[in-house]
Amino acid sequence: MSFSTSARFSPRRFGMVLASFLQRPGLAFADALPEERIQAAFDAEGVDFAQEADEIYTPPLTLWAFLSQALFKDEQRSCVAAVARVVVLLVSLGREPPSGDTGAYCRARAKLPESVIRRLSCELADGCEQAVPKKWLWHGRHVKLVDGSTCSMPDTPENQAEYPQHTAQEPGLGFPLMRFVVLLSLATGMVGDMACGPYSGKETGELALLRELLGRLDAKDVVLADRYYCSYFMICLLQEAQVDLVTRLHQQRTADFRRGTRLGAGDHVVTWLRPAKPAWMDQATYEQMPESIQVREVEVRVGQPGFRVQSLVVVTTLIDARLYTRDDLAELYHQRWLAEIDILAIKVAMGLDVLRCKTPEMVRREIWTCLLSYNLIRQTILNSARQQGFSPRQISFTAAMQKVAAGWIVVLLIEDSALANVIAEHLRDLPMHKIGHRPNRVEPRAIKRRPKPHKLLTKPRDEARADLLAGKA
Repeated sequence: MSFSTSARFSPRRFGMVLASFLQRPGLAFADALPEERIQAAFDAEGVDFAQEADEIYTPPLTLWAFLSQALFKDEQRSCVAAVARVVVLLVSLGREPPSGDTGAYCRARAKLPESVIRRLSCELADGCEQAVPKKWLWHGRHVKLVDGSTCSMPDTPENQAEYPQHTAQEPGLGFPLMRFVVLLSLATGMVGDMACGPYSGKETGELALLRELLGRLDAKDVVLADRYYCSYFMICLLQEAQVDLVTRLHQQRTADFRRGTRLGAGDHVVTWLRPAKPAWMDQATYEQMPESIQVREVEVRVGQPGFRVQSLVVVTTLIDARLYTRDDLAELYHQRWLAEIDILAIKVAMGLDVLRCKTPEMVRREIWTCLLSYNLIRQTILNSARQQGFSPRQISFTAAMQKVAAGWIVVLLIEDSALANVIAEHLRDLPMHKIGHRPNRVEPRAIKRRPKPHKLLTKPRDEARADLLAGKA
């Protein structure tokens, strides 16, 4: 394999970011986020630091190093490791490397606007969504999975002020906690957008965060969510945007199939009346809400041993039973579990469950950089699936991430022909790493490996350390 030290992937061009994620012009989804659009996003925000010839941490190189921190885990996720990767790359390119000190890199990283990283992530997801084959859609429609989760971060005063720890924990014994809600594509697995906020307090729940994302939905989209999102007013807001909802009946509602317009056994259309005004809604908005809505309720029976429920009721605004059969809706709701799998990939495979940055501004940059990295890996999966005739949902995300990590630096050093061969080989090989076909999978909610028997802190660390020094422990 031949190597090159040319400026083909210059630290001043964003092509290096795309190449490290196994992207190149000519691939099926390459136009979703080309190099020129990345540059345009930075230009639009006036991001032009490190313009002198002797300045090392340019926007492309800084973004490349930041994305590598999202790609690698544990000790390889540190700023020291990121700077080491920059040193290796620049020395290999015959350029002057930076100092091993992380100060310059951390200052450059803080200059990457959160808005730019978010814009790139969303544009990539939108571009890939528009390019998916029709056979990857559900009844020709784009389905967006909605789900929420939490993540923690270092216990600093700045993080505690914006994302307070759980109220059940004593001061000094917990970690700042963030709640987030994501829009995920059923077809591509990509994150279309994300809203975040404190874990508790007024207007911090998942429904409140979803309302921030409604503008990111397109007319004729279908939102697929769990029972928490089965809300009269959420249905109204979605219908106003010409978006349909498929969810599970909320636990505070009951379905009576003797009422309404019968469409079949365990399938009917009923009228819901407008409930009292919620605290978050102003009077003028409440009065504009319809006094009643029609929804369809479908009973789905679960015959698989080991499942916690024997039957459930799916609620939807897809009223036409000829176009959307009971079985169609049952199968679609069954795929809601993919939201859990995608969030698992983000939080566990990419390590987003515990963040590293010490200020809220950098925490949000870290999250969006992780989501951009996640979407770029998903783009690699889409290219492979399209070439090899698979569904992207059949291909292992972890395997794709490992292939990207394996060539992170090398792909920037090899000649064009060798790079094309490496990318082609990875895209051919990825479908071999299939997600196991596990219909109605049943697993106990328990782990086999026992945790280490460490004691838990019962007082702030400074106090516990002082007690040890005083011989009180």
